[in-house]
Amino acid sequence: MANTKKAAEKAAEVATEVKAVAKETAAKTKAAAKDTAAKAKKTATKAAAKTKAAVEKATEKDIIFVEFADKQVDVAALAEAAKADYKAKGHRAPKAVKLYIKPDEGVAYYTVNDKGDADQKIEL
Repeated sequence: MANTKKAAEKAAEVATEVKAVAKETAAKTKAAAKDTAAKAKKTATKAAAKTKAAVEKATEKDIIFVEFADKQVDVAALAEAAKADYKAKGHRAPKAVKLYIKPDEGVAYYTVNDKGDADQKIEL
């Protein structure tokens, strides 16, 4: 019976130690989770700021106009019109075009991949 009593006391001590270790581990885990959440929030805030700056930079563009004979032509709009014209002729939409503005003729010729023909023109 004495061995049973000692075993019960030992089991109670071990149970108390286990509870203490579990409580300590839970506290450490909670602190680590708080730190991780704080770091994630800080990283997200930095990423949002970088994204906002990139969007603002991307939307800043130079606007170029060509004026002649009481007309004004937006070069960027003309480039987009050339891309649309090229696509409308059954080609894939080009990433870039070269424009050759001829105010005296009232047209802008364009090339795609340095290839073009007389059909590749936009009326001004």
